[in-house]
Amino acid sequence: MLREAGCGAHALTLAGLAERAGEEVGPGAHVHDIVDAIERRDLRDVVLVGHSYAGIPVGQAAGRIGDRLAHVVYVDAVVPAEGASFASVWWQGRPAFEQALAGAGGRWMPQAAPDYAGQDLTDARIEQIVSGSTPHPGASLTDPAGLLRPVGELPSTYVSCLLDAPEPGPDVAALLTAGTWRHVTMDTGHWPMFSRPAELAAVLLDAAGRPGS
Repeated sequence: MLREAGCGAHALTLAGLAERAGEEVGPGAHVHDIVDAIERRDLRDVVLVGHSYAGIPVGQAAGRIGDRLAHVVYVDAVVPAEGASFASVWWQGRPAFEQALAGAGGRWMPQAAPDYAGQDLTDARIEQIVSGSTPHPGASLTDPAGLLRPVGELPSTYVSCLLDAPEPGPDVAALLTAGTWRHVTMDTGHWPMFSRPAELAAVLLDAAGRPGS
């Protein structure tokens, strides 16, 4: 949908995942992946999009690409905070998260089909997600963020998926209250790229300033 509207769309596979599962994941590896892809392709007017965990490396990368950045879109995502990691904001607490990682050989295991219930997904979409999922390297989930620029200074949109959480967390709420970020709500679950792709594409096209968005 994005390419049909005239956008260049680049879906990145980050280190330690999918076909890159055998690669070592050190500090800042996923931030480097994103920045390297942008600079290697010499991309300009970049709209960086991060979903869920990926908001953390995307938010850091956004502060590192200078005037190449046009906008950041956090899709039901964790927003990076200096020194914090995905594990440190886990809803059950960091000790429980690290215990789960240790029990799976240092990896975060994919969810099973029943975990996607109530997320506005068809059975076919759930099967698509589950069959394509791979374990996530734990090192990236416990890696503390380092910000070159405060995320609140960057032009950003936050997409809240209401079936996942009816209200944004306090960190996101504070950024939205400051008035520099745009807030979009979607009446769907945590996976809008599967449940409401056209609606999400419209949000991304709007962030890119494309006609007809």
